[in-house]
Amino acid sequence: MNWKTEWKWLAGFAAAFFAFYFLPVGAPRFDGAVTEALELTKWYTREHVLLCLVPALLIAGGISAFVSQASVMRYFGAQANKILSYGVASVSGTILTVCSCTVLPLFAGIYKRGAGLGPAIAFLYSGPAINVLAIVLTARILGFEMGLARAIGAVVFSVVIGLAMHFIFIKEEAAKAQSQADLPVPEAIRPLWQTVLYFAAMCAVLVFANWGKAGETSGFFYAVYSVKWPLTSLSALAFAFFVVRWFGADRIKIIAASSATAVLALVFHDMPVIAFSAGFIGLSWAINGEEGELGDWFSASWELSKQIFPLLLGGVFVSGFLLGRPGHEGVIPSAWVAWAVGGNSFAANFFSSIVAAFMYFATLTEVPILQGFIGSGMGKGPALALLLAGPALSLPSMLVLKSVMGAKKTAVYVALVVIMATFSGMFYGAFF
Repeated sequence: MNWKTEWKWLAGFAAAFFAFYFLPVGAPRFDGAVTEALELTKWYTREHVLLCLVPALLIAGGISAFVSQASVMRYFGAQANKILSYGVASVSGTILTVCSCTVLPLFAGIYKRGAGLGPAIAFLYSGPAINVLAIVLTARILGFEMGLARAIGAVVFSVVIGLAMHFIFIKEEAAKAQSQADLPVPEAIRPLWQTVLYFAAMCAVLVFANWGKAGETSGFFYAVYSVKWPLTSLSALAFAFFVVRWFGADRIKIIAASSATAVLALVFHDMPVIAFSAGFIGLSWAINGEEGELGDWFSASWELSKQIFPLLLGGVFVSGFLLGRPGHEGVIPSAWVAWAVGGNSFAANFFSSIVAAFMYFATLTEVPILQGFIGSGMGKGPALALLLAGPALSLPSMLVLKSVMGAKKTAVYVALVVIMATFSGMFYGAFF
């Protein structure tokens, strides 16, 4: 037996033995953390998998199937116009109301189709960070200055971090640009406006289905919230029409799936998630087994699901175990966090950025969490650091990013977000 190669197995067995031997089962803190991990994973599965992740995976699969590599490279590739690509990527969050996990399939879709690292990273950060509803809620609850600082910081961050990633990995980007220059430009199968409307309908389903309540009883956001499901239904009908008319889906299957969804929406009108789920199940049934683009669409979405879904659930579980849910504690006491982020020192801002980077924040939940931390003595600088690092990062998203672009690029991206959030928080805290 060659112990030079077998010692890793022995070390693994020993680590597992001692971990379970000394497992603090029965200790209130540990048992509570396990419960929080399960509760957070249960909540994420109920609230985000069907409404957020599934539509995002289908959109990402659609990018792979229906958007030519030449089109992605034209607007986001290594040789694309930098002002256009970074400008579009940096404000994408104003249309997509997504969290750090939901944006991952969309990022993977454009990155694998040839988007440059810089614009793709700018899109990755801005997707969850520049959420109009979240910024309005921040300004209303935490003050106008904090809301404005968050909005400006998010746009600046997306561009600066994207550019930094581009220049750090400039050799790889140059090689990508050279390889893309030699690729032939394929002929368009359909007019661009048809593809744009198809994706617009799918994005509208994603946005309206996840439109959150901003804590107000009047105004534009509340008006949209009050009719979110009718708007989702209209977007889904438009999408069904486009898929049949322009992409060749089976008319009978789509009509059958749409009819079943409509019946369920009427019968279970107080539980719209049932009809929403039925719609996507019906769509999967209609396109699974098809040849050509539709088959490629289903296959690409399924491959992304296998890559992303297990990592997300595992990451959410660990995040819940360590830090718990809003209003509940994990294995790390929230009092420690509140104590560590008081004042405006480098340590306070850095710690706030680190905690925010690993904690999972669903869309809009960062504001009430932050309100509680501020009430416990959190400084304004660390508060902004949390707002700039938290929504764009999480432990689940890091695990997925590692599988998409590698450990090195993921580590650099996380480091850039944490460092910039830290110094932005210090700068903001010094003036406010």
